[in-house]
Amino acid sequence: MFGGSQPILVLSQNTKRESGRKVQLENINAGKAIADVIRTCLGPQAMLKMLMNPMGGIVMTNDGNAILREITVQHPAAKSMIEIARTQDEEVGDGTTSVIVLAGEMLAAAEPFLQQQIHPTVIIRAYREALEDIIKHLQTDLSTVLDVNNKEKMAEVVKSCVGTKFIGKWSELAVNIALDAVKTVTLNENGRLEVDIKRYAKVEKVPGGSIDESCVLKGVMINKDVTHPKMRRYIENPRIVLLDCSLEYKKGESQTNVEIVGETDFTRMLQIEEEFVQRICADIIALKPDVVFTEKGVSDLAQHYLLKAGITAVRRLRKTDNLRIARACGATIVNRTEELTEKDVGTGAGLFEIKKIGDEYFTFITECKDPKACTILLRGASKDILNETERNLQDALNVARNLVLEPRLVPGGGAIEMALSQLLTRKQLKGPYTAVAEALEIIPRTLAQNCGANTIRTLTALRAKHASHSGDGVCAWGIDGESGEIVDMNVKGIWEPLAVKMQTYKTAVETAILLLRIDDIVSGSKKKGGNEPTAPAAAAAGVE
Repeated sequence: MFGGSQPILVLSQNTKRESGRKVQLENINAGKAIADVIRTCLGPQAMLKMLMNPMGGIVMTNDGNAILREITVQHPAAKSMIEIARTQDEEVGDGTTSVIVLAGEMLAAAEPFLQQQIHPTVIIRAYREALEDIIKHLQTDLSTVLDVNNKEKMAEVVKSCVGTKFIGKWSELAVNIALDAVKTVTLNENGRLEVDIKRYAKVEKVPGGSIDESCVLKGVMINKDVTHPKMRRYIENPRIVLLDCSLEYKKGESQTNVEIVGETDFTRMLQIEEEFVQRICADIIALKPDVVFTEKGVSDLAQHYLLKAGITAVRRLRKTDNLRIARACGATIVNRTEELTEKDVGTGAGLFEIKKIGDEYFTFITECKDPKACTILLRGASKDILNETERNLQDALNVARNLVLEPRLVPGGGAIEMALSQLLTRKQLKGPYTAVAEALEIIPRTLAQNCGANTIRTLTALRAKHASHSGDGVCAWGIDGESGEIVDMNVKGIWEPLAVKMQTYKTAVETAILLLRIDDIVSGSKKKGGNEPTAPAAAAAGVE
């Protein structure tokens, strides 16, 4: 009617829109590319990755989350893959590598179905059903209950977590550190279990010495020295007072003008300041403590009074350190010196001493009677080693915490994935449902790959073992990550916490579902000097 119709431009000139099948395949490729970066970091024979950040700093690690944190990617789908490693790390603290590898494989499993023109929602429905079945089986017949008081079994589980890390060589030490620290900070109040590792189990890294010298202190260590050199640096059974106020004269917030008429007024003013400090110190001295910790400053005059009374003062503590000391020795943090009473004094510590390690002074409050907070002292040859050891130890601590909170186990070494794969296959549902079963096999396959075994032969043998299993409970045959042989995990003693595995499957399948749901990417980018904006396809290609 109007002649040739003009094309309508809805999006602005420099936005790029891609839609349909192309986007879904791109997302799958981006997911696979991220998984390929991480794949060699799975299992005891894991390789390390060396990453340089733009500032020139170096990170050496095989922790999935730490690697992906350092990589900068452009593709939106790759970014959400990186996000899931972080979620896994925050939620259960371990299994960051496997969650990425699994999610990448779940996406890859969906690719043939998309090419057969099956609608994504059909695939998603099948994935959902598979996930529900996985969770149901994991909670009932595939997991075993663990006795938390059985120290050897607990150590075995933590050891299988530590074995795949850099500190695997010192696994005995790392396991003991993790179990001791978690046991210390576990709080059971009226049936409510609380294990707060982040706040009360502090890792202090001191370069020098060797990793063998690392230990858990029965108390707290802080990087501070006494305020006055003549104060005592070694006190047995100290009485500790913790303050949250400054031991100096209060100054005005901003500019303060004072008009002085007579000469005596000025002297009087100084005198009032001194009297104020003296009164504060008198309040403290009345309780006869041995050590005073404060989060704020301590003036020279206050140091003088406290020194005369034989009291050691440490100033400018971090709030978190102060809370840890309070939990370790049973003191209460007080905000005003007038309110100090006998019950605020901490008497739970057995020893206060200040040691010089390297060229810094450290304050130790150790030999506490019933500490509810602790410090893990890490020693190591260099900063890189220390950082990697700390990351590994965090994983071990989290595994120990998960065991205390939810004491259920599943066999490790890819055995549980294989068992789940068999269960899903036996249901004989065609299509994407069986694709989940095949995708689960990526974990044992990668384990075999990483230690140079013949992947096809090993996996066929393992599949046969699981298919012929006809007893109660879970078939615990898996792959020994050291040699690539097929072993019984009951004999080998490799177990993993159920919480970690559950979270891995949930996160991996749900991410795959999320990325399959996307059918349109609109990337609005700023004009780069008249250049075309980067299409997500180009970004996916440059993801590694």
